Amino acid sequence: MIVSLKELKPKESGIIKGIGASGPLRRRLMDMGITPGATIIMKKVAPLGDPLEIHIRGYDLSIRKSEAEQITVEKVNL
Repeated sequence: MIVSLKELKPKESGIIKGIGASGPLRRRLMDMGITPGATIIMKKVAPLGDPLEIHIRGYDLSIRKSEAEQITVEKVNL
């Protein structure tokens, strides 16, 4: 099932399928290791929903909810 990253619940995982952002935001996300084909795990969601903590490529990363909705993932079970 293809969903945006912000729709993953804590402990759910997925494979990144695409980044809908463009320009500097797209470059910044890709520089942080968020690239198509990478496996991503939702670690935590802040009480008010922003930011989100994810695990990708061996490290934890916090991103904004608005950034996460630009990233499409395919849910998988690890």
